[in-house]
Amino acid sequence: MEAISSSPVADRIVEFNGVQLQTQAFGDPANPPVLLIMGVMSSMLWWPERFCEALAAQGRYVIRYDQRDTGLSTHYPPGKPGYSFSDLSDDAIAILDAYGIETAHLVGMSMGGFVAQEAALRLPRRVRTLTLISSSPVGVDGLPSSTAAYKAHSAAAESIDWSDLEAIADFLRRDSAMLAGIGHPHDAEAVSALIARDMNRAPSFVSATNHFMLLSDDKGVTLHASHIEAPVLVIHGTLDPLFPIEHAEAFKRVVPNAKLHRIAGGGHEIHDRDIDEVVRVIAGHTLS
Repeated sequence: MEAISSSPVADRIVEFNGVQLQTQAFGDPANPPVLLIMGVMSSMLWWPERFCEALAAQGRYVIRYDQRDTGLSTHYPPGKPGYSFSDLSDDAIAILDAYGIETAHLVGMSMGGFVAQEAALRLPRRVRTLTLISSSPVGVDGLPSSTAAYKAHSAAAESIDWSDLEAIADFLRRDSAMLAGIGHPHDAEAVSALIARDMNRAPSFVSATNHFMLLSDDKGVTLHASHIEAPVLVIHGTLDPLFPIEHAEAFKRVVPNAKLHRIAGGGHEIHDRDIDEVVRVIAGHTLS
């Protein structure tokens, strides 16, 4: 598959209830809409532009956005998030409302997969399909934890001076290397450039650590992946150190008719060399 860079791209700020969310759309609004939801501490830049363009070239209207406390969206003081985890799923629906979209295909990466699942569970009529990349089923216990090596790496975050942007950047570079698979070489230079771009773009990059403080507020709804009504596609690296492959396999056990696409040797990432494969399976899952 050849990426096409001629898709129309439009930036837009979605405003509601005192919140601003920076969004960017690719492709023709007349096509089936796909909303991309990125993971913890990561702005929409972590959805590669080539990925967005390639998916738009497959006849999809692709929207990516900065979650709260990332990129150019609303930021809160570090350690004081003015929102709950459920607010993040409400944000996804608010974006659909702002774009005049009644139902959409949701694609969530890592924590974004949890946001997408909650949106699908609480407002199923708004979600056509779910695609969950490097994520885990909500409400399912007994799954293996992260690898020992990744746990040790994560523990080192407690000793970081989070007011020192270079120290943060260094940790994120090491984090990306730890999350990488072995199917393709890790492009440390490209990742370093992306981290620098992400940090320079945000008015308060350290506010993104608020994501770690969020507590799920299910608003009286019992959230469990087995209650998902939308068709589910799971895309997962076989060597994901954060959510081992058993998390992906659990979807097939608990979600009716869930499909699993394994990325051989893949880690917790969307590697540039896997983009064509990932776009192909998402396009097949989001036909209408």
